Amino acid sequence: QCDFAAASSAEYRTGQSPMSARKLAVQLLDRTEQEKSYSNLLLDHALAQSTLEERDKRLCASLYYGVIERRITLDAVLSHYCKQPLRKLDGTVRNILRLGIYQLLYCDQIPARAAVDASVKLTRSCRKASASGFVNAVLRSFLRDDCRIPLPKQPEKAMAVEYAVPEWLLKKLLDAYGRERTQAFLADALQPAPRYIRRNPEKCTQEELEQALGERIIPVAQVPDAYQLHAGDIRHLPEFQQGWFYVQDLASQICSLAIGAKAGETVLDLCAAPGGKTCTMALQMQGSGKVLAFDLAQSRVGLIAENVRRLGLTNVTAMQGDAAVYQPELAGADRVLCDVPCSGLGVLRRKPEVKEKQPEELAQLPPVQLAILENAARYVKQGGVLQYSTCTILPEENQKVVAQFLAHHPDFRLCPVLPEWGGVFAEPMLTLLPEICGSDGFFVAKMQRK
Repeated sequence: QCDFAAASSAEYRTGQSPMSARKLAVQLLDRTEQEKSYSNLLLDHALAQSTLEERDKRLCASLYYGVIERRITLDAVLSHYCKQPLRKLDGTVRNILRLGIYQLLYCDQIPARAAVDASVKLTRSCRKASASGFVNAVLRSFLRDDCRIPLPKQPEKAMAVEYAVPEWLLKKLLDAYGRERTQAFLADALQPAPRYIRRNPEKCTQEELEQALGERIIPVAQVPDAYQLHAGDIRHLPEFQQGWFYVQDLASQICSLAIGAKAGETVLDLCAAPGGKTCTMALQMQGSGKVLAFDLAQSRVGLIAENVRRLGLTNVTAMQGDAAVYQPELAGADRVLCDVPCSGLGVLRRKPEVKEKQPEELAQLPPVQLAILENAARYVKQGGVLQYSTCTILPEENQKVVAQFLAHHPDFRLCPVLPEWGGVFAEPMLTLLPEICGSDGFFVAKMQRK
């Protein structure tokens, strides 16, 4: 959502900061389309290099994420007011228009005239001055029509525009969850994502953490040691630097707790970066045993190691490794977690560009996921636990992969994910949706070797 406070303060100040915030947002939108990069990585790097004031950085971030989240809705508007197909527009001009429409629709505290004028100025600032009249005409036409979104007559097409989701994905979600639950999930995906943290019991008590962070944290009743955090850049918090807590979404925390790691055991985390699950499992083991954490990319192994170092964990080893390639020396593990690469549709509210993936890309994932699960099973000792998880909510990447695995592995059986929690958590295959506990969308299946 548009950062109203930042927009309001920036809008009425003199100087070039507000325009610079918008210009950086357009530049990032251009790069996102060209490089197919994750929005959070691009934004974090750009803001770290930027000289913008903090409130203008917030405005840039909210505009940038907002356009990505609402791109399908914005393009439906532009298609109605542009005579030529959007694909034929210059990419930068297209993003300037998207940014303008987004401000008119969703940024109530930015005056309409200011949003239009700023968009026209952006064409000059971005060296697209020849398009200034065109941008002005499109935005003013939309204003004259009271900023009404033109919705198709067909219900599913209208729903796709309203919730800014591709039609093929909407159909998959409707088939799996029905209209009401799909609407709830997609509406949540358009809201700011909450930030959850987990206490490090090796560094501080519950009382110490709650006293230090005060009103910035709210305990999560259902998940022990979990809190919702309301703070800016946590890297500057002394408690973060000292390893008192780490950032981990509730779904990831639940997944880590479900595996049930115990003191003295050997646990494998086959797709571990950035290391949240690794750390939670290691802390369950109270400094004993060993957690071997692997990731395919060596650069991401460094993220695991950094988390482990900051939290002061001594029973974790992070290393590079391919989860689909068998390493016989690792056989005989007590528990194996494979949180496999997936479409990421469960984390739309954090990575809205996931919606831009094509169905052909998703069709290639289940064979890869099954191959990793097949390999992971080879490491589990008799009586040991094998856990499969994804951050997607599509059945073809979740239940269907597990069913295919079990059909060829009668020596494994499903068992309850978190039986002591009851309800949906006691199921052997758990699909988490934001409506359940406020977490991201997630899937967990727990199996035991007979």
